[in-house]
Amino acid sequence: MTRVAIVLFPGSNCEYDAALAMREFGVDSTFVFHTATDLDDADAVILPGGFAHGDYLRPGALARFSPVMASVARFAAAGGPVLGICNGFQVLTEAGLLPGALQKNRGLTFLSEPTTVVVASTRSVLTRAATPGQELVIPINHFSGAYTCDDATYRELVENDQIVLRYRDNPNGSRDDVAGISNVAGNVVGLMPHPERALSTLLGSADGRVLLEGFVESLARV
Repeated sequence: MTRVAIVLFPGSNCEYDAALAMREFGVDSTFVFHTATDLDDADAVILPGGFAHGDYLRPGALARFSPVMASVARFAAAGGPVLGICNGFQVLTEAGLLPGALQKNRGLTFLSEPTTVVVASTRSVLTRAATPGQELVIPINHFSGAYTCDDATYRELVENDQIVLRYRDNPNGSRDDVAGISNVAGNVVGLMPHPERALSTLLGSADGRVLLEGFVESLARV
């Protein structure tokens, strides 16, 4: 049975959203607390949104030292699918599993609204089922969501096709409209929008489905 490990830090609050989303696609999930030293033979890992360790210092800066992150790093190095959503994206950058960093939004405002993202690459475990240039309406919910990196890192992201999603109308001041990136191999992805909250038009949009369908498909390949 395919199973996803959803990593919980003190302050995580989107774990049930992630679990319900996986159930929607017929995938079981288990919660793995940040003190764990293994992932219990999971087929994929999700780092959900929230406020890991209260977001003291920088968001994700304390979570990177949690024991479970060593297991996540080994899993990622072995090619396992890893998805960081919102706060999970922040944790992945702080842990060095993705390049760059997330800083406070332009205008120092908390943003909670639907936003349109454009699929920039289909080379990742998250976007493999999408179409280049496809526009998706997916909600954001963050205060520190503006992606930043130095010029050399940005050149590498472009050259290696690691930018997977861009904002159509940049809401937060993210560098060059970046909404989500992957590692070079494409198996580790972080994004600020919440695809797990866009699975039904009854809730405003079902555009998150194509992203999570691609992620679930990646599990089958593993």
